[in-house]
Amino acid sequence: MRWSKQRANAWYSECPWLCGFNFLPSYAVNFIEMWSAECFDTSLIRLELAWAQKIGFNTLRTNIPFTLWQTDRTALLERIDLFLSCAEEASLGVVLCLFDDCGFSGSAPEAGPQGYPIPGVHNSRAIASPGRDVVIDRKCWPDLFNYTTEIVSRFGQDSRLLFWDLYNEPGNLMVFGETGQAESDPRLEPASLELMLCVMECARAAKANQPICVGAWHVPMPWEKSNNTFFEHPIDRAAFAISDLINFHCYQTLPMVEKALKVLEKFDRPIMCTEWMARSVGSRIIEQLPLFQTRKVGAWQWGLVNGRTQTHIPWPAVKEGLENYSETDSEWFHDLLHSDGQPYCADEVELITRLTKQAPLNE
Repeated sequence: MRWSKQRANAWYSECPWLCGFNFLPSYAVNFIEMWSAECFDTSLIRLELAWAQKIGFNTLRTNIPFTLWQTDRTALLERIDLFLSCAEEASLGVVLCLFDDCGFSGSAPEAGPQGYPIPGVHNSRAIASPGRDVVIDRKCWPDLFNYTTEIVSRFGQDSRLLFWDLYNEPGNLMVFGETGQAESDPRLEPASLELMLCVMECARAAKANQPICVGAWHVPMPWEKSNNTFFEHPIDRAAFAISDLINFHCYQTLPMVEKALKVLEKFDRPIMCTEWMARSVGSRIIEQLPLFQTRKVGAWQWGLVNGRTQTHIPWPAVKEGLENYSETDSEWFHDLLHSDGQPYCADEVELITRLTKQAPLNE
């Protein structure tokens, strides 16, 4: 059963202001590589999470790949447990995503070597979970229900896990390539909506004691200057209706974020911005993080340490619109730290440290 507003707000009142990041270790080109037996590197994970702790972050968000649950189930569960311990050592509460339609590579997920990043392309090897074709094929869904039930049952009472962000950007059709960006099979959207509702029922039945939610993500794109439509897509409306917390993504300018919050605050539930920060389109830490802190909005920016995902490079549609773009000299799109732990922008890191030290409980 969905949490009442009273229960959700009581839960949040006992949390600090939540300030964190979306985490893919710098060694990983995608989440399959992050979690695979051949690559899972706890030494580097611990190092990068220690850098995050020193900055002042208190939470992180990351994704689990269904493909590895299929092929290496027991070991994957052990690695999740180990990862939660690494995060706990750094005083970071974890938000887990089980599903994700952001298959920007356009490739179906497969276990094994994931390939090199494609030069010049943002998140070029991003793989969906369970994969867009699997979402569309309802014959595959029983395995997805079993996956949800097993993961949530295993970790649903675990104090190291802050909340469940069950399905990342359901219905996202984008494919990124060297020549720009395109869209995949439009049958994904209705299938994702239906699957989202089904796996939420599975997660509820597993009786987690943490909140469960799905993020709304349909906001005007930076290049859509005349669009002021926020969260009116059927997927977003359904996500709000089934979620304990109000969860959203917004890579936009400060005035647009304020418009989004005006819509979201009407729900009278804790608000979590689980994806934001894209400098080239005006989504900036210096401008927006103080707003999130003042409004008691949990905030997870995209990216910690720059690495094989190449998310310092803008989305293709943004990159095309930038004059004289240079991968080495132009402003980073996402990410906070270089591979040696030094900040890309010292002022950003100083602000995060100052605001997280100041933040009281969300009473």
